[in-house]
Parts: sequence; C-alpha cells; structure tokens
Amino acid sequence: MGGNFQDFAFGINISYDYGLGENISVGVSSTYGLNVKNNDILNAKFGDRFDIKAHFNANLDNVINIDDNFDVYPGLSLSTKNFGGHLGFRYLFTDGFGVYTELNTPLAKYKEKPIGRENINNQFTISLGAVFNL
Repeated sequence: MGGNFQDFAFGINISYDYGLGENISVGVSSTYGLNVKNNDILNAKFGDRFDIKAHFNANLDNVINIDDNFDVYPGLSLSTKNFGGHLGFRYLFTDGFGVYTELNTPLAKYKEKPIGRENINNQFTISLGAVFNL
C-alpha cells in the first residue's frame, strides 16, 4: 500500500503480488487519484480517478545479489487506462514488512493524445509505500 505521485493528482495505491516461481510474479494493482483539482479542464469523476491493472514482474533479487532483503523488479502492466511498464525496488526489513518505490510509465495509451482528466493515471508516476507479506 502506498502513495502515487503524478501531475494533476496524488493517489493511493494498493497492490497484490503472487509468486509463480523464484523470479516471476503476477498481480493486480489499483490506484485512486486524490486531491484532484476539479476545474473546467479536469472535472474529474470517479471513473477518471480510478485505475486497475494486471501486472507481470521479473524479480531479480537473486540475479543481482545486492542483499538478501533487496529486490529489483521490472515488469509490464495492462490497465483500464493503458499498457505500461514499470521498474520497482523493494527492501524487506523483516519477513513480513518492508518499503518499496516503483516508477511507472505508459507504453501505449488507449487515446493517442489524452487531454485533461484523461491524463490522471495515464502518465509517468512514482509510487512509494509499505510492503506487507500476508
């Protein structure tokens, strides 16, 4: 669970990953844009603020071997707003708790030139947050 920083809004992000093997995981993530400046240009409704995506990660912790508790994971995602890529970094302090940061960018947008509210959750974002091992 974490925060999502982007133009037009600050968002809250919740994500769940499931490991398919030592280096592969799949998951689902959802972001909701908070603090959206509702004005004549944006006029953002719930559907404009909300995004859900399925993602695939390649977990490279044992390949890079920086630290047993550190993971680097590039990946791809398919969302209600775009097809994108991401690069994440995760550090676990214990087996059940850690922190992460993730850089996300759209690779293909559903609208060629999104304007105004179409840019919420459809642009380069940075996410920061906490990791919990359930």
